[in-house]
Amino acid sequence: MEMVKIEKKKFDLFGLGQIIGEHKGKLRQIRMLSVNELKKKYKGAALGPLWALIKPTFTLFILWFAFEIGLRRNGGVHFINAKYPQFVFMLTGYVPWFYISECIVGGSRSIRNNKQFVTKLSFPVSNIMTFTSLSGLYIHFLLCVIMYIVLVCLGYGPSWYNLQFFYYCAMMYLFFLVLSWATAPLSAFSKDFENLINSVITGLFWLSGIFWNTYDIRPVWLQRLMYFNPINYFVNGYRKCFLTDTFIFDANYTTETIVFFAELVLMTFVGAHTYKKFRKILPDVL
Repeated sequence: MEMVKIEKKKFDLFGLGQIIGEHKGKLRQIRMLSVNELKKKYKGAALGPLWALIKPTFTLFILWFAFEIGLRRNGGVHFINAKYPQFVFMLTGYVPWFYISECIVGGSRSIRNNKQFVTKLSFPVSNIMTFTSLSGLYIHFLLCVIMYIVLVCLGYGPSWYNLQFFYYCAMMYLFFLVLSWATAPLSAFSKDFENLINSVITGLFWLSGIFWNTYDIRPVWLQRLMYFNPINYFVNGYRKCFLTDTFIFDANYTTETIVFFAELVLMTFVGAHTYKKFRKILPDVL
């Protein structure tokens, strides 16, 4: 009697299974490539990757000088039942923004900038977005250390709530990684899409609460609408854990948290589906 072999169908929910499969056993390789990505970006510079730290630090110094010395805006900014100096409020928003903007722009360019890996059909292309986002995370950690030292010196902390930083940082990395699953293939396929990303990034900066408190917006429906901007979630999250000692799942911000996780799940499937759709034609496009 002839045996009929039944092939098990592999898990591939909207392409998510394919991406997970491409990452199996590749964690060490991803770590090495992330370090090489950082070195490659600043190749030829005497200070190397330190420039990635010098640039935001210098920007923060200029902003401090402008607001505290030049404009003398000592009235502060109201945020969750307290007032904070303009520089302190801005610092805790600007530090996550540096990483977010790098993830959005760098993530969209990642495939095009590493097209040598794409032409090698055996290379798991989704790893490109992973090690690109990871390379920026190293600089973000160092910048956060500097920020934390400044805040402690100014009298904010230390506190057990500061440990919530690791939650917000992990969620930030994950969200913009899955976003790059969609933007990187689209940017590789169309240069116009990459230009669109570069144009939108400035608008996102001013629409997000880097310099102003999104919880003070009126009318209330507009304040609720801002919950759909994930950048606000991370910027406000950093302020909650470093300034206000507010718990991640505080009952006052349940709606904001639910909206974020809904967007994360949706973006995961959209990103995975987009990657799966364009993966096979990427070598021909590039």
